Amino acid sequence: IRISSIEPNLLTDEIIKFCNLSKKFMPHFHIPLQSGSDKILKAMRRRYDKKVYQNRIKKIKETNQDTCIGVDVIVGFPGESDEDFLETYNFLIDLDITYLHVFSYSERDNTDAKSYQNPVSKTKRSERSKILRNLSDRKRHLFQEQYINSTREVLFESMKSGYTIGYSDNYIQVKVPQSPELINSIHPVNLKKEEGGVVFGEL
Repeated sequence: IRISSIEPNLLTDEIIKFCNLSKKFMPHFHIPLQSGSDKILKAMRRRYDKKVYQNRIKKIKETNQDTCIGVDVIVGFPGESDEDFLETYNFLIDLDITYLHVFSYSERDNTDAKSYQNPVSKTKRSERSKILRNLSDRKRHLFQEQYINSTREVLFESMKSGYTIGYSDNYIQVKVPQSPELINSIHPVNLKKEEGGVVFGEL
């Protein structure tokens, strides 16, 4: 079981401790941030600020340093200046997180945000999205590199292009030579090398 899309203000110390002690919950959290600017978070009506988010990441990593942490971020929210985006970028660089899910803001009917002043151009939204996706690639690479030559439990789920593919307990995508009998089973795998965002393993 993996914890996905839990609001940081609802992620208590008790939940973090429980998941760490459990044999069923994996060391993997996906926690929406949306912006690293308190100004933008307030405009979004989020019930937390940067400090709360930073505290939750710190608590998770203090509890289990191996934990994978994914983050949702929205770029181009109305009123997001270049300075606000830079604040988000710098905040994410310093956070001990693993990867980002990046979304460009899109106008939706019947939302207050659609009428907000100072909309961000779609070109700028695309540029900011690309910058954060590149950051995500670097973060994921650094996280995965830590576990090369170590052994992790992997749940194999599918086959593609001659490989059987699965995810480790801490959400590292792993490939091994095609072995259909592994599907839907968990095995210890020696992580041998990282290439193109994927780790190649050996049973």
